[in-house]
Amino acid sequence: MQKERRAARPGLAAGAAARGFTLLELLVVVAIIGLLAAYAGPRFFGQIGKSEQAAARAQIESFHRALASYRLDTGAFPTTEQGLAALNTPPSGTLPAGAQWRGPYLGKAVPADPWGHAYIYRFPGVRGDYDLLSYGKDDKPGGSGDAADIGAD
Repeated sequence: MQKERRAARPGLAAGAAARGFTLLELLVVVAIIGLLAAYAGPRFFGQIGKSEQAAARAQIESFHRALASYRLDTGAFPTTEQGLAALNTPPSGTLPAGAQWRGPYLGKAVPADPWGHAYIYRFPGVRGDYDLLSYGKDDKPGGSGDAADIGAD
């Protein structure tokens, strides 16, 4: 009977049983996982930055559509002081004759940009009727990559 056990498990001493992995085997596996993470990690995190920029562009486009509707209804864009909040709150004071606020123009409150900063809205604008942009990850004018201004073009 003991000879049958030895034949079934070659390389083990008599009566010894396989109880797990050796420390060397575990270190090799951890090293391989570390190499894979070092290779794939930068590619993955680079895509996160691109998706945040795409989300900011999409939000800015929806603000442009809402601002156009606001202007059609009220006859003017919101002032800088009113800001983007005017898309969800009726303007105080009187509107020009024939103008009527028919909002809200956004489905919910004005969100922050994907980095948690407020969007910049100025009326009148420097580049057009109004300026609407996000300063990017660093929340400072200018920059490149993740810190590039979005909507300033």
